[in-house]
Amino acid sequence: MVDNLKSAVLRRITGEAPVFNPRYLDFANHHGFRVIACNKGKGNEKGRVESGVGYVKKNFLNGLDVSDFKTLNPAVRLWMDGIANVREHGETHQRPVDRFAEERSALQAGPQQPYDVANIVQVRASSSFRVRWETNRYSVPAQYAGCLLTLKAYPDRLCVYDGERLIARHPRSWDRHQDFEHPDHPKALLEQRKKARTQKLLGRFLALSPRSEAYYRALAERRLNPEHHVQKIVALSEIYGVEATARAMDDAFTYQAEQPRIRGQCAGEPGAAATRTGGTELDPAPGFAGVGDAGAGFESVSNP
Repeated sequence: MVDNLKSAVLRRITGEAPVFNPRYLDFANHHGFRVIACNKGKGNEKGRVESGVGYVKKNFLNGLDVSDFKTLNPAVRLWMDGIANVREHGETHQRPVDRFAEERSALQAGPQQPYDVANIVQVRASSSFRVRWETNRYSVPAQYAGCLLTLKAYPDRLCVYDGERLIARHPRSWDRHQDFEHPDHPKALLEQRKKARTQKLLGRFLALSPRSEAYYRALAERRLNPEHHVQKIVALSEIYGVEATARAMDDAFTYQAEQPRIRGQCAGEPGAAATRTGGTELDPAPGFAGVGDAGAGFESVSNP
């Protein structure tokens, strides 16, 4: 039995059935009890309920100094077992512990799963992949930036769902204006940025020479880590210029047909036993044209 508080009764008009809070009705159905509302302005109709509250206040809580609520449950259990349940009840003239033993068989089992007490709201993740609850911001995986999501706020945690799928979980903070990021949530964004940098670098490499694409395929076929070599070649083009780097790549293709060992010297330093051709030095040792350190130019990688 309840009075007309808003958490239980949304609207009460004299002569009409009360309009109950649907969330409270769901809670009642979950636990298997029926809700009865007092008439308007007739809180005394649930006096028996109020008298039980008064008994606890006057007998258990009166004069009790509670420094930590964790100690409250053990204390009230001792009070119930030693005082409240073994006294003679003023209305039934029986001890509550004896009355409970008689009524136990008529009681129904409670629900197997606890009721979901979460406050459920729809939220939209920001461009920085954050959802806001109260004044705090909590991260979600970066790929959900801008998406409409479901947030469940519990007293101790926050859970964020995409449909039925749980995508983020954070301890709830009762501080204000804080930002919380899970270390795994930016990974997709970092990977996306890495791919974007790789694609940009590859575009610069392909623009160096008409033979760049074929050069890249040759590196990939020989499993020479083409991404690493592309980075080195682009670095060389920044040091020695596009023209010199393109000429060295052309020389690499020219002498690859005869399987020479090619050591590209974009700067044109003389070699002790090498033949200079357009700024590229040749060594008759067999091998395959590859890329060495940025300061040394193109250096071959010997065949196994």
